[in-house]
Amino acid sequence: MLDRTTTLFSHVKSTDTNYRPGGLRDFILYRDLGIAEAAQGKVIAHLVKANQPPDQGTGWHPQEAYFMIKGWAKFMYEVQAALVQAGDCERQRPGIRHLLFDYSPDEEYLEIVSPADFKPVDIETPACQVPDPTPWPSHDG
Repeated sequence: MLDRTTTLFSHVKSTDTNYRPGGLRDFILYRDLGIAEAAQGKVIAHLVKANQPPDQGTGWHPQEAYFMIKGWAKFMYEVQAALVQAGDCERQRPGIRHLLFDYSPDEEYLEIVSPADFKPVDIETPACQVPDPTPWPSHDG
């Protein structure tokens, strides 16, 4: 049976929210989809897109799920590199250590995380070599 006391209806139109800086990472932009408020903090979903070329990556962290809308991204999962391309969906096992280390300039993905007020956590860095990111094309005249 549907629990009508802990979740709310939400309908966020494309014109209701904009991409903004101010999330956990300054090299990507976030667009709120209203899910955190509707789910009363149990989960958050937002659109994420590249804002600056990759440099140091995200740092090692646990996460939930991604659906790549545009472009591509490269992740390290523990000691294994993985390419995620437009149309791909990934659900990581709880607690898996991963690192976003490379992405295309047009990267855009849906990110789902629980709880909504998740914070960075210190985790042990796996003993592995992380590949260098791909330089973005220069727009210099």
